Amino acid sequence: MRGSVTAAAVTGALALSALAVSASQAVPTARPAERPVIKKVVVNGGKPIVVGTKSRQKIAVSVTASSPSGIADAYVFLWHGHIDEVDAVLGQDRARGACAVAPGDPTTSTCKATITIDPRSGLGRNSLAGTWQAAGGAVAATGDQNDESVDETAAPVRLQRFSKLTVNASPEPVRKGGTLTVTGKLTRADWETFTYRGYSKQPVRLQFRKKGATAYTTVRTVTSSSTGTLKATVKAAADGYWRYSFAGTSTTPAVSAAGDYVDMKVTGKS
Repeated sequence: MRGSVTAAAVTGALALSALAVSASQAVPTARPAERPVIKKVVVNGGKPIVVGTKSRQKIAVSVTASSPSGIADAYVFLWHGHIDEVDAVLGQDRARGACAVAPGDPTTSTCKATITIDPRSGLGRNSLAGTWQAAGGAVAATGDQNDESVDETAAPVRLQRFSKLTVNASPEPVRKGGTLTVTGKLTRADWETFTYRGYSKQPVRLQFRKKGATAYTTVRTVTSSSTGTLKATVKAAADGYWRYSFAGTSTTPAVSAAGDYVDMKVTGKS
């Protein structure tokens, strides 16, 4: 993966081939003064990329690079695996990005593009969730195709499986001091079956927000079952909202269920 990667080769399957170029196959080394310097690569604004089972996600990417003669083109692609054994690559939607010269500095440009991730064609394996690497490349404006640089590990990128969380508190209404059963389910996208499956053995917080309050407080922590289900029993003390909240993992984003409001039953003489 130490060879040069041309801008045209970072889209689709060609990007994977480019990563396999060995040092012996690389183009001759460019003049040191003209080899671009990759200054910064940004993917999705620095936030994790979250992908479900159906919707395509269009991710903004950019690379900032400089060269004494200026920058003719720059590009970004994402790869997963080991630097010597890449198992997945996601390239730009278009080979060339839209480049803008930095104000007052003609040697530096920032080039922007997009990468579209389709879970049904670009992923297909749950093992691809986690940390990826963003590679950034740039070509100097010398007219010499050899004046190109690639930073294969310019920035780590987290790719996650979209998560869902439900809650239901019953009975509604409930007598003050009575037992309230709060159930729910934690699921996440399965990129192999394109469905949502239970996320098992995960700590999930049961939280309560009293009527009129602005913040939730954690009552206890519940562990999801083998199918992702959640269940807890509590004593009802006041009107308010109950919810489950999951802090997330490296492969799955944090999520909180919408609060389920429970009213205290008014007791009176019969």
